[in-house]
Amino acid sequence: MTILVFGHKSPDTDSTGSPIIWAWYLSDISGTPAKPVLLGEPNTEAAFMLKHWGLTKPDIITDVSTTDTCWIVDTNNPAELPASIHEANVVGIIDHHMLVGGLKTKSPIDITIRPLACTATIMHDLMGDAVARAPRGIKGAMLSCILSDTLQFRSPTTTPHDRAVAEKLAADLGTSIPDHAAALFTAKSDVSAFSDAELLRMDSKEYTVSGKNLRISVLETTAPKVVLDRKASLMAAMDDVAKQDGADQVLLFVVDILQEEATLLVPNDLVRQMAEASFDVTVTGDTVVLPGVMSRKKQIIPALKL
Repeated sequence: MTILVFGHKSPDTDSTGSPIIWAWYLSDISGTPAKPVLLGEPNTEAAFMLKHWGLTKPDIITDVSTTDTCWIVDTNNPAELPASIHEANVVGIIDHHMLVGGLKTKSPIDITIRPLACTATIMHDLMGDAVARAPRGIKGAMLSCILSDTLQFRSPTTTPHDRAVAEKLAADLGTSIPDHAAALFTAKSDVSAFSDAELLRMDSKEYTVSGKNLRISVLETTAPKVVLDRKASLMAAMDDVAKQDGADQVLLFVVDILQEEATLLVPNDLVRQMAEASFDVTVTGDTVVLPGVMSRKKQIIPALKL
């Protein structure tokens, strides 16, 4: 039996790196054969991480079956997992998001959910002394995941422990945190090869707010103008993406990592009403700037209302 380790759909850096990290731990430390897999193509930042640390891109799967044994990382939301996840044998979850509910397992499982900024931070803690035995690529993936999820400690989700683990890993690797974070964010900001629909789904999660099924998308970038120059076509694509994905509306927040603010695209009255009710702003055009808003998990999702 080989355990499949995977994160959420539309894999970002944490959902690409964490399966690799935990599969290494299960296989090489715990003696349980495990294989990292992805539920889609990694984004540009995650692809950079793989290349930079010399890691092999995991195979991409589209679903699981009754014969699969699985360990879920960086999510516990059934909407972000394979359609047949309830038919598989899920044996564990490691996550740092709110408990959504809805997953049904065949037997009691190992669950660790902690209020930290990154799944890789939790894995670092769970591994204990075994971290010292990790190859350079595994440690590098941990560092990249933490810097990505914390936006180099700018995100309000960052805890002192996330920072301490990142600094420890960087010192061990002989890596400059500012330099590596800058390289990650540059890679993340290169979205030129993606269609509007791909951008709307690149880093998105499904939530129901005030009875509306929403696809809430976030694009974190050091070059927001590149994305905002495409706002007309992005807004035009929202209806088709929403219909295809069974959503009532797509919300797109363009997060400026350096200025520490988000710009929300406002294509219609529904989004305008939601923006004004949620963020105490007045919307006068097709965008609205939200100073200090950096985190979907901590600042966007909890605030959304109609």
